[in-house]
Amino acid sequence: MNDKNTAKIIIVTGGAGFIGSAVIRELINQTEHSVINVDKLTYAGNLESLKTIDQNSRYTFEQVDICDALNIKRVLASYQPDIIMHLAAESHVDRSIYGPSEFIQTNIVGTYTLLEQARVYWNTLEGDKKANFRFHHISTDEVYGDLPHPDELSGHCEEQSDEAIHDAALPLFTEVTAYAPSSPYSASKAGSDHLVRAWQRTYGLPTLVTNCSNNYGPFHFPEKLIPLVILNALEGKPLPIYGKGNQIRDWLYVEDHARALIKVATEGRISQTYNIGGHNEKQNIEVVDVICEILSELAAIKNLKFKIKHYKDLKVFVKDRPGHDTRYAIDASKIQRELGWTPLETFESGIRKTVQWYLDNQAWCQHVQDGSYQRERLGETK
Repeated sequence: MNDKNTAKIIIVTGGAGFIGSAVIRELINQTEHSVINVDKLTYAGNLESLKTIDQNSRYTFEQVDICDALNIKRVLASYQPDIIMHLAAESHVDRSIYGPSEFIQTNIVGTYTLLEQARVYWNTLEGDKKANFRFHHISTDEVYGDLPHPDELSGHCEEQSDEAIHDAALPLFTEVTAYAPSSPYSASKAGSDHLVRAWQRTYGLPTLVTNCSNNYGPFHFPEKLIPLVILNALEGKPLPIYGKGNQIRDWLYVEDHARALIKVATEGRISQTYNIGGHNEKQNIEVVDVICEILSELAAIKNLKFKIKHYKDLKVFVKDRPGHDTRYAIDASKIQRELGWTPLETFESGIRKTVQWYLDNQAWCQHVQDGSYQRERLGETK
């Protein structure tokens, strides 16, 4: 069993990304582990997310593509890690519809390359170093496809309240839910999950898998719903809402997720899968409305330059995404039962912290958008 109290050498792939940087900040600030951040630095990776810890003696950065086998081999040989936490991935559904090839390359070929180099490295180890090694693959609940939506059941249960319908009839994703990915992104992540489990069963590589719900919080690249809405609203730009906006997601504050991932990496059982959720199912339209209300309180519209009276007036309903999943919801009872993890943030507390962070960090927001992406819509099929 991996001794959670012993300082480890941990490689985090994708450590300059949204979730990866939160994991690294948590590792450096709350543990004694040493961290090697392996990141290619694509458009969504930004080392400014690690400014608070990048001078720490326990932190090292290596700019390496996970598809580069020779450099991955070098990194593993040089740093002799005890744990690999694999977060490097292309992750935006719209972008995967627009250009799926990068998702296949990074998420499937990259994971294969990393697994193979990890297997070769692991086979060179001896004794406790080999026995305690772990490869932790971080994935998404989107691999499961989607779940029944309350709207689908309400017509059949008119005599019941919405709450009763939800409690009685709506299932959750569990660790044994069958895979049914809908988008090129989720299909590529499903493929990577299968590779990780195959390397465990066939080669004995000690792996773990986690599947999480939608993350939100500080340092989120503004192609995703919450930062996009915040930044567009502040500039008086339209707030695009797909379809009716009734798609349901289980929202997980990124720092809660980081704590969960470290728990799994250091204490989880080899070969196991752990689902991680925030216990916060919200319709997209609800999320947008909450953000608008908080912005009205914290950054009230003080002039008429936007020609609106309320941020909600910026909402526009646009053509839905192709193959858009209707509902995600996580059963996180296994990680709570086995590892004692539960989220600390409610959606109400987390979203307020998130909005305030974006208000306080406009320079970061401007810097990360200096590239090719300017919050335009991606992912429409031709």
